[in-house]
Amino acid sequence: MPNYRPDDERVVITGVGAITPLALTMKETWESLLAGRSGIGTITQFDASNLPTRIAGEVKGFDPAKYMNAKEARRISRCSQLAIVAIKETLADAGLPEQFPVEKGERVGVIVGTAVGGLDRAAAEIEAFHTHRQAGKVGPFAGTSMLANMPSHHVSQAIQALGPNSTVVTACATGTQSIGEAAEIIRRKAADIMICGGVDSLVQDFAIAAFNAMRALSTRNDCPESASRPFDKDRDGFVLSDGCALVVLESLPHARARRARMYAELLGQASSSDAYHVAAPDPTAAGAVRAMRWALQDARVDKSEVGYINAHGTSTPLNDAIETLAIKKLFGEDAYRIPISSTKSMLGHGMGASGAVEAIVCALTLYYDVIHPTINYQTPDPECDLDYVPNVARQTGKRTRVTLSNSFGLGGQNACLVLGAIE
Repeated sequence: MPNYRPDDERVVITGVGAITPLALTMKETWESLLAGRSGIGTITQFDASNLPTRIAGEVKGFDPAKYMNAKEARRISRCSQLAIVAIKETLADAGLPEQFPVEKGERVGVIVGTAVGGLDRAAAEIEAFHTHRQAGKVGPFAGTSMLANMPSHHVSQAIQALGPNSTVVTACATGTQSIGEAAEIIRRKAADIMICGGVDSLVQDFAIAAFNAMRALSTRNDCPESASRPFDKDRDGFVLSDGCALVVLESLPHARARRARMYAELLGQASSSDAYHVAAPDPTAAGAVRAMRWALQDARVDKSEVGYINAHGTSTPLNDAIETLAIKKLFGEDAYRIPISSTKSMLGHGMGASGAVEAIVCALTLYYDVIHPTINYQTPDPECDLDYVPNVARQTGKRTRVTLSNSFGLGGQNACLVLGAIE
């Protein structure tokens, strides 16, 4: 797999971390994904008995008090809490310090995206104000804790990253696009290291009710573990989840100089717009095709080199059929030879976090030469007739050298990443 970029424009992944419905670390999440375990269950965080959907991908056993003092935890949203904790694993995995000295921190940037941000804090403060109708009942941190850029701020503050700091807010494409934009910052020499990814905490009654109103969520309340069934004929909607996933990106010379372990190279990235509908994908799949094609062009690899696709694969009737169509349109007959799997079959849909988790999955697939399955695939759908790696993980035998990660979000926001094996 030749690389046509000069070394100082090449970007590699040297650290990963995540908090998901399967585990509080990416290491344990990866092991569970390979085993085909589901992280979906009945909602326990609030009384969901009056909602059509009573299942979700909750983060289990997460106690912010184990990682920060109670006062700090009260002042920030749950998504900021998740990000502050996830960064610890991410930096440790990369062999980097928990805090950077000034001279190093100026070359470290942060892009942590989120689809919504601090919905939990916003909801609590709005309820307090409407109950009492007094400004004094609103907390002094209400105005900041709900902002979408707070996870990026809190990560930057925690590790003393003094370089570029930004936030991507592109619904379900957020995590993927955050990583892509971070790579561009390194390529233009504005940073040596970028901490990037996505986070969301949307397992809340209002969010579940809102997506129920859209008829977007699964209502398989009696069998939570099998509710998310991407590409299966009997899929009936996605399952909402919480989570955070972060990666360390470095320029190749910087990673080499410190002898860092490199999971994969980020070869290319792209984003596009459907400009069609706020929720439904373009039925011609043109936007998704554009994003995938442009990402491959940016990567400077031929589509014939792609050996694995991590699908957006939400388990909704429309999304899975249109994504399948997009892959067929771009790859032609080659589409039938490429293994495809959906991480959301086990994690559900973590909105802003999903694309970042899936980028990590692609990196680990290349590093460990194994593809996790799409679980709950039981009944084939004539519209979804590709190889979805059903139910059991698959060894690649080092045949997979290039992967493609898809994220297609609400508002017609499409983003794709191309990752390559370290040669």
